[in-house]
Amino acid sequence: METAEIRIGVYICHCGINIASTVDVDRVRDSISQLPNVIVSRDFKYMCSDPGQELVIRDIKEKGLNRIVLASCSPRMHEPTFRMTIQQAGLNPYCLEMANIREQCSWVHEDREYATEKAVKLVSAAVAKVSLLEPLEEKEVEVRPEALVIGGGIAGIQASLDIADAGFKVYLVERESSIGGHMAQLDKTFPTLDCSACILTPKMVEVERHPNIELLSYSEVTEVSGYIGNFHLKVRKKPRYIAMDKCTGCGMCAEACRMKGRIISEFDVGMGKRSVPYIPFPYAVPSKYTIDPENCLFITKGKCGKSPACKDACSSDAVDFEQKEEIVELDVGTIVVATGFDLFDAREKPEYGYGLYDNVLSGLEFERLVSSSGPTQGKIIIDGKEPKNVVFIQCVGSRDKSVGNEYCSRVCCMYTAKQAHLIHEKLPDAKLTVFYMDIRAFGKGYEEFYDRVREEGVRYIRGNVSEIIKKGDRLLVMAEDTLIGEPVDIEADLVVLATGIVPRRDVKEVANLLKISQSPDGFFLEGHPKMRPVDTATDGIYLAGCAQGPKDIPDTVAQAKGAASSAMTKMARGKVKVEVTTASVDAFVCRGCGRCVEVCEYGAPNLEEVEPGILVSQINDSICKGCGACSVACPSGAISMKHFKNEQILSQIAAVI
Repeated sequence: METAEIRIGVYICHCGINIASTVDVDRVRDSISQLPNVIVSRDFKYMCSDPGQELVIRDIKEKGLNRIVLASCSPRMHEPTFRMTIQQAGLNPYCLEMANIREQCSWVHEDREYATEKAVKLVSAAVAKVSLLEPLEEKEVEVRPEALVIGGGIAGIQASLDIADAGFKVYLVERESSIGGHMAQLDKTFPTLDCSACILTPKMVEVERHPNIELLSYSEVTEVSGYIGNFHLKVRKKPRYIAMDKCTGCGMCAEACRMKGRIISEFDVGMGKRSVPYIPFPYAVPSKYTIDPENCLFITKGKCGKSPACKDACSSDAVDFEQKEEIVELDVGTIVVATGFDLFDAREKPEYGYGLYDNVLSGLEFERLVSSSGPTQGKIIIDGKEPKNVVFIQCVGSRDKSVGNEYCSRVCCMYTAKQAHLIHEKLPDAKLTVFYMDIRAFGKGYEEFYDRVREEGVRYIRGNVSEIIKKGDRLLVMAEDTLIGEPVDIEADLVVLATGIVPRRDVKEVANLLKISQSPDGFFLEGHPKMRPVDTATDGIYLAGCAQGPKDIPDTVAQAKGAASSAMTKMARGKVKVEVTTASVDAFVCRGCGRCVEVCEYGAPNLEEVEPGILVSQINDSICKGCGACSVACPSGAISMKHFKNEQILSQIAAVI
């Protein structure tokens, strides 16, 4: 299109007072109106509002505008909004350029004169670029009506059920031998004190029985390729050494095991023991035994007496030491990541004596101790007797710069209150003390539950615990009451540390596998904290539960439903638009060196033989995210970015300087 045909409309947003309080909007409008090809230069209080968008549509139709500049907030916030706006007026949505004069001007400067001058330059740069923009054609790809859910905790369970209930096939992959996650380890849930197993077990059973859900437990996703609508995956199914179709769950193999009761139970967090053949907990799904390969004498040493005792004891001939690892390949349209969390290792706070003193427990260890399905059947026994004085310490591994976790884990205040209530219920004469930083009872019914616990006689002290030392057969908790500024020493029979939520230890490997990002706290990064809380930077991959950040069960379930809904929306439509601002290769310049293939995080470029012995890079537009890494790395300059060509960027630089 010739320069003479370019007709530009520029619209400057006040954003209420977000922009107008620091930037002289009138001056910016008048300055920009003098630039070449600018037909209209207007300002409006809220350009993203209906009247603001109607103003743009009307000018496009009445004044024949064919390029639009929006000077407002971040393109990440409203670029899709304004692209749809100009499309409604019959203009190609990629004939739009945004100048960010909120985050880059008004929000970072106090000097009104300087901010205004900078805003003029930024908008001028946008005008220079928009003059060189070319219409781009949007593309659609088919979406397979099948979904993958990674992680079988409550988030993965809920997302799987919602998607399956909508009629779509779901593959639920769980690395452990049973689904249920951390929620299965809990005794009660706050603030209603519902039995965790009572509300979780029906959902677990429903997953196993649902005709649209294929449960792949004791399995891990090892490879992911493709793009939204067409992801190809490889799942490694670990050998259980017990035939699933033969095992009846009778437990005779565990009873006969020569290592019976000698293996630390991961489910009981070391508070109990199990055999080598095991079911992690009584209501596990699937209710089938698994032989622990790391502790099985027959697997590790090649012998177990005259013959494996478990095999001899199994009347259904389910024990099978010939099982091998199996790779299952799947094709799905969308992926929900619900990989959960780990708990902070309190050994990183040595002043609390965790791992040194047997009567210093983590919150989850206490949860197993107090649970009716735990190793003591719910009896609170420490060193063979019931504790008379119990101290709880909150924010262990949360809101703590010294261990790199500055965030609040959101559940610790309330699970401490719940656990204090459970002790009061079982040991009404016990003296209970909670050391806290601040109480954060933010959820529905949480404040009322906190008040109830205090009324039961639980003593709350706002203070920092400096050290825990041994005093005879008891513990001495040394702290400071920060409200009155005085030291406090309390003798205790039991100390419970409210350990916080941290990212899983394999979070980086999963992020690399799925090509998704992490936020500074280590959890997976959402597309936008407010507008896209379940999306990721990779289209078609969604987040649910504590994989995205700390949250309680209600918020986890709500986010799982949101992730499921987002996944279902794409599958229900059958087609989805893919990124348009992708890389483009000039085949006559490309020398086939493969540097673009090496640097691309998404696997979009491929070298293809166009003639015998001549390789040329080809870009898969469906995979390309338009990051520009290949363009920067290309030594011959053969790769350019649609919508961000060199001449477009250089025109912006010229306008600024």
